[in-house]
Amino acid sequence: MSLDIELRRVSKTFGSGKTVVRELSVSVAAGGTLCIIGTSGCGKTTTLKSINRLIEPTEGEILIGGKDVLHRDAIGLRRSIGYVIQEGGLFPHMTVGANVGLVARLLDWDKPRMAKRVDELLELVNLSPAEYRHRFPEELSGGQRQRVGVARALMADPPIVLMDEPFGALDPITRIGLQNEFLRLKRELGKTIVFVTHDLPEAFKLGDRIALMHQGELMQVGTPHELLTRPANSFVSAFLQAHTIHDPREAVRES
Repeated sequence: MSLDIELRRVSKTFGSGKTVVRELSVSVAAGGTLCIIGTSGCGKTTTLKSINRLIEPTEGEILIGGKDVLHRDAIGLRRSIGYVIQEGGLFPHMTVGANVGLVARLLDWDKPRMAKRVDELLELVNLSPAEYRHRFPEELSGGQRQRVGVARALMADPPIVLMDEPFGALDPITRIGLQNEFLRLKRELGKTIVFVTHDLPEAFKLGDRIALMHQGELMQVGTPHELLTRPANSFVSAFLQAHTIHDPREAVRES
């Protein structure tokens, strides 16, 4: 199952008076992947966190499946959306199995159902349940912790998964491996995904569409090919050149 997402003129101004997102309108088709990228402090993480209301927007509408999430219970909303951050955001005092099953416990699943789902998800992210279920995060590599974080985000089979620079802290080889795992899971599961990254080649590799932001505003949204061949303005052209993205075939290469 997947649902579409639509942000309509979303803005966020903090108490200091600083506006970090300004009248942002962007959509993600059901089952699609939108990668958000931009300059430092451009509002990409604020935009992501607005979708599950970890940050409440000041103005605008956020629709999931055509329904405005600002009228929903915030806690229930967050439990219905998968969320992945760097190194998975794991609780160090909890085992891998307990970390993965956290949302299921909050939803009051019975133990057999939860245990079965934990094992299914560990298998899905290529971690043997027998070997990893009872380990603690400190016993895992960075890439393994990230896989556990992805498994936890999928626990309740959410239609939407939000990912905030999930591979940013990893070494290049591990990062490429997890990017390829991401593409596999994307094909198998068909979730709607919003993925924040600071790495343009990663965005081009993983995203169906790219949203490029600068100083809280959307500069352009489109496919990698559209950004490369029809940049909307001089900022987009300069950003692409600065990140040495010139050849669409190179940009979307899997490894």
